[in-house]
Amino acid sequence: MDLLSTLSGSLLEGFFPAGWDLAVIDACVDPDPSTIGARQKWWNKKFEPIPCATQADFDTLMGHEIAWTIKQARDAGEQLAMILPVGPMGMYRWAVYFLQEWGVSCDHVHGFNMDEWSDAEGNTLPSTNPGAFQYAMEHAFYGPLGKLTVPKKQRNFATKKLLPTYADKIGELRAKGAKLVVIFGIGRVCHIAFWEPQFAGEYASEQEWKRQTHRLGARLHPLTIEQNAITSFKSRTTLVPAFANTIGPGLFVGADKIIGGADGVLLRGMMWQGLSLWMTLRHQPTPWIPSTYMPTQPGRLFYIQELAGPLVAECN
Repeated sequence: MDLLSTLSGSLLEGFFPAGWDLAVIDACVDPDPSTIGARQKWWNKKFEPIPCATQADFDTLMGHEIAWTIKQARDAGEQLAMILPVGPMGMYRWAVYFLQEWGVSCDHVHGFNMDEWSDAEGNTLPSTNPGAFQYAMEHAFYGPLGKLTVPKKQRNFATKKLLPTYADKIGELRAKGAKLVVIFGIGRVCHIAFWEPQFAGEYASEQEWKRQTHRLGARLHPLTIEQNAITSFKSRTTLVPAFANTIGPGLFVGADKIIGGADGVLLRGMMWQGLSLWMTLRHQPTPWIPSTYMPTQPGRLFYIQELAGPLVAECN
């Protein structure tokens, strides 16, 4: 007895994205957690999953990867366009540490926050609100960098005014030789940024889906709301906005490099991100599971080993 055998007639019937085959999704999970890094035929040859034994290891290694990427661009005399997430967050402290230790200025970096909470019209929280992603970035990354920080004019946040300009700005930078790096986390429903899986049903083809650069006032899936209630709002679902501004696959697919993170472990063996990680790595790319496109690009995905499982029942 499980969800597949009891779904019919339940309150969850019709709840999951229409393009999800739950049996196929369940088959993505291998009972042997050591196989999670087994290469799949659709992975980019330069894509690499990196296991991390602890949260501390995860934060340090991912932070080092971000700082090293910034340093490499500076050493090469290149401008760098970086799409930045709020979640995960612990890596920013270490990125700041390494950049300060090496004395690397970030005046060649152009930051683009990938998403922001909004209402249905795309109006966003004020930057002084502690729940706002702009507030989080200013306090976790831009501010702590001090004199080495990214210039204010090169910081872009996903507001109603600025988000629609991202594609042109990034296009102009790349036309001049800049590299595009996408840093990301994986959502409970396998979104990237807040580009939700149900959006796939709105497009006639994968090609049309891939051309979408952004969305204002995106309607969030209920599981996204609950994920963020757990991870960012201390369980208070009532504080979580139901909409967000977000980049689309036109910006998060086709990067020169990706740096991903999955650290969704809790306490006493509880977690929220194990299945999402397996889906990302094992399901063939489909617009119905946006994160499946990330392994098709060069780069690294850091994950806490516990997420690999084994994903079996354990009463907590």
